[in-house]
Amino acid sequence: MVPEKAQAIVVRTYAYSETSCITTVFTREYGKLRALAKGAWRPKNAFDSALDLLSICQVLVLRRSSGGLDLLTEAALERRFRVGRSLAGFHGGMYLAELLDALTAEADPQPEMFDAVETALTSLSPDADADASQSAAVVVLAAELALLQAGGHGPAVGRCGACGERLDPAARTAFGMLDGGALCPSCRRGKRGLVSISTSATSALRAAAALAVGRRAGPVAVEGRVLGELRAVMNTFVSHTLGRRLRSAQHLTNG
Repeated sequence: MVPEKAQAIVVRTYAYSETSCITTVFTREYGKLRALAKGAWRPKNAFDSALDLLSICQVLVLRRSSGGLDLLTEAALERRFRVGRSLAGFHGGMYLAELLDALTAEADPQPEMFDAVETALTSLSPDADADASQSAAVVVLAAELALLQAGGHGPAVGRCGACGERLDPAARTAFGMLDGGALCPSCRRGKRGLVSISTSATSALRAAAALAVGRRAGPVAVEGRVLGELRAVMNTFVSHTLGRRLRSAQHLTNG
């Protein structure tokens, strides 16, 4: 059996023994893999300190053909997740790791998801280009929308999630937690689980959605109160989509 090379994001790591660990990595080539890294915590090892949470690395993995853990034989660090003193950046990264894990099945390649999280982790870094920087909250929101869209759960923002009619950008929007996102006045009648989103929040959500799919390259500036409104909406939407609330969501801020 020949080890296969892949680019990976470390999503989770926990102890298996005093010197080994089990790690969940999301690879661009093969999707999510759970693998045993033998000797990863020895002073001298083949993993180059690359298995820290949210590190981006190149790995060599022996994939099992009949279930069970894969075997991680080597890892080389490309970029470590470092956010300096930004607590918002740290919590944003933890949230994206938990969301990525929750939305994906094992061994199901989703390169769009990998790219969205990699881009977000780079943007959350204090070394990111200042001219292209976003607030941590906007970075997380755009990556969150990209992950949901790639997984087939993306909320409708510019058109009605029920009939497809284009929505009035100057009006408050009814957002259906169980109905695919924004709804037009006709489709909202009789629906339950709706919240009304302000015009500012609707505009910001559309801008973040455009950023998520690459239709917008420039920075998105959003007021803190608007980000707070969007964060509440997205936390509830994701909870309805997954059937549970992500633990890290409570720590997200408007920074």
